[in-house]
Amino acid sequence: MLRTHNIFLSLLALLPFLCFGQQNIVFTHPDLPDLLQGNYSVEDYQDENALQELESILDDLPAKVSTDSLQAYLRQLSDFENRNTGSDTLSSTFGIGAARQWIHEKMETFAPERLIVSYLQFDQNICDMGRHKNVVAVLPGIGAQKHEVVLVEGHMDSRCEDPCGINCEAQGAEDNGSGTVLVMELARVMSRYAFNRTIVFMTTTGEEQGLFGANAFAEYCEQAEVKLMGVFNNDTVGGIICGATASLPGCPGLNAIDSINVRIYSQGGTGSIHKGLARYLKLEYEENIAPRLAVRSEINLMTPEDRIGRGGDHIPFRQRGFAAIRMTSAHEHGNGNPSTPDYDDRQHTSSDRIGVDTDGDGEIDQFFVDFNYLRRNAIINANAMIALANAPSAPQGLTLTRGENFIALAIEDEQDALAYRVGLRFSGSNDFDSLYTFDTKLDTIRGLPTDIYSFSVCSVDENGIESLFTKEQRLVFTTNTDELSYDSQQIELLQNHPNPFDEATIIGVVVQEKIPSGNASIVVHNLEGKVITKLPIQLKLGVNEVVYDYQYHNYTPGTYAYSLVIDGQYFATKQMIYAY
Repeated sequence: MLRTHNIFLSLLALLPFLCFGQQNIVFTHPDLPDLLQGNYSVEDYQDENALQELESILDDLPAKVSTDSLQAYLRQLSDFENRNTGSDTLSSTFGIGAARQWIHEKMETFAPERLIVSYLQFDQNICDMGRHKNVVAVLPGIGAQKHEVVLVEGHMDSRCEDPCGINCEAQGAEDNGSGTVLVMELARVMSRYAFNRTIVFMTTTGEEQGLFGANAFAEYCEQAEVKLMGVFNNDTVGGIICGATASLPGCPGLNAIDSINVRIYSQGGTGSIHKGLARYLKLEYEENIAPRLAVRSEINLMTPEDRIGRGGDHIPFRQRGFAAIRMTSAHEHGNGNPSTPDYDDRQHTSSDRIGVDTDGDGEIDQFFVDFNYLRRNAIINANAMIALANAPSAPQGLTLTRGENFIALAIEDEQDALAYRVGLRFSGSNDFDSLYTFDTKLDTIRGLPTDIYSFSVCSVDENGIESLFTKEQRLVFTTNTDELSYDSQQIELLQNHPNPFDEATIIGVVVQEKIPSGNASIVVHNLEGKVITKLPIQLKLGVNEVVYDYQYHNYTPGTYAYSLVIDGQYFATKQMIYAY
């Protein structure tokens, strides 16, 4: 239980500044509120030289995202030495003030007539400092859906061993200089293009002390009713070297290398708009941009919202109902808890540097951030944002009817799209198992292999651009004979998925008819009968799910049992395998 104890100590260290709410959330540029609402003239932001056609943009993108730019930005960020949220705001060469001013000024040079740069200022006591600023750059949309917004973000603040250390060396190259410069490079490259929807590029502060900068913008979007379509959070996206203590689900061992895989974290299971956005990112990558790249990345859709015991700037947006995901390197150099005895990894220490000079000639010759890997991660973000910023509206709904040997589909769509794609999951994977394309709103799918399906549908326009998929529906056609209590046609405990699992798994219960229970839980125990944990679950009509991860059984591989307990009575039990 050492890991849980350490997380608790870390939270205690943050209590002095968790007690004060955010106030006075304002933009320093007067045009920003109107831009985010779509209240502007499109003619003011048009550029006849900006690429607009999808294929032209995708052909242009890989060559424009530059490793040289990413490295130059990160070198400059590192030169500010300390970007702690509470560090110096007056110096032009040291501290968070110098860093955010440089980011602001740099982004102002990218497309001065079209990319509008501002601070988002808010008041809150963090590390004994009362006022803080995110840097926000807005590329106004020029289409009918200019009032809808796509956001990419990365936190610019850094830390060393002390969460409020304002004088230590805290370059924060991987965490999160890598995400910061990714956002900057996307602002530079994507401001050369024109999109239907508005795009926001944001570097946040206060992440290391409690996601405060992201929370300020999420709160603003909620209160101002900004139509935020999707949030792409980038945090620790440039490192490829495994540390000794990487947060689980972690990497295989110290100094293992992975420059191909990348992890996408999102909250929820069936029906989650966040998992839907993650699947959208992967689908658009594999179909649109991967064929144009010399080296392909492997995108891994993770089951939990973040690494065990960790969190990121996507969470404040998810908490307010905005679709939000996090991108993270496959390998992290540390679990971010330097209070652990014998902690030698780089994350959250003064060792989180851009690299080292191994031969003493004054030049870095061993880089900890891999700029080719970082460039590919930037392209993954850009591609998804490009698709979403130009996508048609999603259908309003999907009705499914079970036939003798088929499922009938009825798509509700006021826009009458040129075509539709239906995504189907049945294997327990977070990915689509199958995709079907139809040119009519009424059709059928035959030959499905199981009795448990998850369906969603998107629109496709004349340019082949997909909308976001509708909220996923899960259909279960059961013949349950498990144990006693409620009628077998009323309720069923499903097999967990994925199974076996190596990070987290989803346990579901299907309720076919309303039941009177007010107290239900999933009880997990080992095969000797020892209870590991109890997870409360609501039993509403349809599919109800909880996420279970291995922190509960102390990371011990093996077979475990889980039971549905209703009002104190064991209703059904199944087994699952943790195979880390």
